[in-house]
This record gives sequence, structure tokens and C-alpha cells, in this order.
Amino acid sequence: MAEIVEVLVPGGQASPGPPLGPAIGPLGINVKDVVDRINEATRAFEGMQVPVKIIVKDDKSFDIEVGTPPVSALIKKELGIEKGASDRENLAGDLKLEQVIRVAEAKKDQMLAYTLEKAVKEVLGTCVSMGVTVDGKDPREIQKMIDRGEIEIPDGE
Repeated sequence: MAEIVEVLVPGGQASPGPPLGPAIGPLGINVKDVVDRINEATRAFEGMQVPVKIIVKDDKSFDIEVGTPPVSALIKKELGIEKGASDRENLAGDLKLEQVIRVAEAKKDQMLAYTLEKAVKEVLGTCVSMGVTVDGKDPREIQKMIDRGEIEIPDGE
């Protein structure tokens, strides 16, 4: 039976130290090989925390499954910021709707949304909590515009 280890690692910068080393060391696999494969697979997410599953088989071979960073991390990357707004008075930044759609497309498979439009509305909800505007507007206003049909989200299927 395979052992599954789930960890959150910095994209492209995993190391044999915690949380990875202590989690997989006792399983008898080469930690350096695991670290190298994870870093190669997560390089595109540099600067973000990335969920990774390591599936260790009985013969000590392993597979790696890389998830996508949380929506908030993708929004921060799009804006080039370190963190969201700390209060309602200060905005963290302004995204373009195209950027919101790009984040929704990246996360859609892990969201509960059945359509890209609903995934976009979920991302807009995260923008609200982070103090991020979209095209200069409150993200809730963009959600209402989508509901009224004023903004169409093409389903990229």
C-alpha cells in the first residue's frame, strides 16, 4: 500500500529540512531526489506556497502531484504584492478582470464552481476580503454586473 505525504512548500525552493525532510525521511526514499523533483515541478510558482502530494509506493519509488497555490497567493502574484490590505481604508491593489479570469482558470478544477463564471465570482469574493479592487471597482459590483449580464465570462472549456 502506498504512503501519501502532503506538504506545503515554497515554489521552486523546497529543501530537505522541515516540513519535507522529517515527513518523508522515515519512508526510506532518497530525500534529495524528492526535493529535486518538487523544485522542478514547482518552479513556475516561485515565491508562493504550493501544496504537494508525495505518493511513496511499496517498492520505494514515488510520484509527485503538485496542486496550485491558494487563490489569495495567485492574486498577490498578479498584483506583485506581499500581502492583502490590513484594513478597509487601504487598498492592496487593483486587478484587471482578465487577471481575475486567469486566476479562476488556474484554480477552477479545485473549486466547487461548475462554470468559469462561478469560479470568477469566487475569486472576486477573495478580492473583497483582501482589499483588492477590480477594474477600479469594488469586486461585489463586478459580481452584480456579471449577475445582470452586463459582463460575460466566456467559459474556456
